[in-house]
Formats: sequence, C-alpha cells, structure tokens
Amino acid sequence: MDSPCIASCKLNSDKICIGCYRHIDEIVDWNKRSETEQLQIIANLAERKNKVDQAEHHATSAITQSEWQEAKARLALQRKIRLD
Repeated sequence: MDSPCIASCKLNSDKICIGCYRHIDEIVDWNKRSETEQLQIIANLAERKNKVDQAEHHATSAITQSEWQEAKARLALQRKIRLD
C-alpha cells in the first residue's frame, strides 16, 4: 500500500506530522506493517487531522536524524517484546 506521505514532513510537539498526520513511529515503520495495520492507520488519519488542525498551532520542526533513530529503536524494542 502506498504511504500517505505528501512530502511535507514537519512534526508538532506530539510527534505528529502535519503533512500526513501520522505519528513518527507510524512513518518510520510504514513498510514493515501489514496491510491491515496500514489501513487502520489511514482510518485514523482524518480524526487525527481534525484534532491537530483544531489545536493551537505550535511550533513544528523537520524530523531530525535523532528522532528517526529513536523511533526505530522504540519500534524494534516493541517487536522484540511481542516476539518474546
């Protein structure tokens, strides 16, 4: 399934991209998720978009290398825990 990315990556303080409305963990892990998981994420995007758009606009920032690596490490640990 294609990613909902629109190449406008900026994270708010909750680590939600204001371009595609996915959490950084969902962005980093997109290609490793099952189609069912991807569909669930997409189903949640409209509601998340409304919440983000209705919130006061706070500063956003581009995804940093350290945020990307932290998200990858978090997801790897979650996978390991599920397998154990």
